Amino acid sequence: MKPLAFLPLAAALAAAGAAHAADPAQGVWLTPDGAAKVKVAPCAASLCGTVVWLKAPLDKAGKPLTDQANPDPALRSRPIVGLVMISDFKAATAGRWTGGKIYDPKTGRTYASKLSANPDGTLKVEGCVSVACKAQTWTRAD
Repeated sequence: MKPLAFLPLAAALAAAGAAHAADPAQGVWLTPDGAAKVKVAPCAASLCGTVVWLKAPLDKAGKPLTDQANPDPALRSRPIVGLVMISDFKAATAGRWTGGKIYDPKTGRTYASKLSANPDGTLKVEGCVSVACKAQTWTRAD
């Protein structure tokens, strides 16, 4: 087979990857209080968000903040920077993701969650208990 025969397939795969990467919910986002940046990106067959920066990353002893409020004692020593705090989102439409979970390291609680990219370039992040949801607006940091 000629080497050029692979070019159409390679171009199609590159275009598919670019289209997936172009989802407006992906990127690095600043939380409303400015205390953290979360990188939202594909993970396995879903969308996840990892804490990549903290305004105040150290505790009073000068050590990296850890997941002290986690209900599982075995997880309390894991650092907040690098923590996956949003996970399991499934695409509903471009820029809209549902069926996910959001973990609040301040309280150690996990909530059902949805994400949606707003027309103004911000990200609406909702955490829900039963049918009651509370929303935050995150701003792009990248």
